[in-house]
Amino acid sequence: MPIAVHIPIASSGSFLITPNVGLMIWVLVVFLVSFLILRRYVFPAIGGVLDRRAESIAAEIDDAAKIREEAQKMLADYRERLNEARGQADEIITRAQKAAEVHEREARETATAKREEMLEQTRRDIEAETRRAIQEIRREVADLTVMATEKVTRKTLSTDDQRRLVQDAISELDFSALSGASESN
Repeated sequence: MPIAVHIPIASSGSFLITPNVGLMIWVLVVFLVSFLILRRYVFPAIGGVLDRRAESIAAEIDDAAKIREEAQKMLADYRERLNEARGQADEIITRAQKAAEVHEREARETATAKREEMLEQTRRDIEAETRRAIQEIRREVADLTVMATEKVTRKTLSTDDQRRLVQDAISELDFSALSGASESN
């Protein structure tokens, strides 16, 4: 039969379950000394490092905010300059188009005036040539009339007779048809 052994709990060897006042006091003393040492030397050093890091981060955030503001200002300035440049470009294009239109109109007017001037000069040249041709024809008619009269009458005519005879012959000819044809052109 098995033998039942009864072992008391206090002698089980677990010091955590049974309170030991002396051990508790030493743990408390070591904890307080450790806490005081940490509080006096370590926590201020850690706090200083954390404060410096916080200040550094805050400075970096401020610098980033300043850089962002400057970038926003530069962007706004760039956009303003871009709009001004576009406005100037549009104005230049408008002026160039107007200048081109004016130049084209002036060139057209100059060409029209030159053409009219050339047409007028051509008309004057034609009229002058027509008058010269009529004068040439009159001289030829006069010479032919004098020669024909001399052959018919078989005598030489005097200068006054020649003039009278030429005037009569010319007055019978219709030169208005020649000069009228040149005027209608």
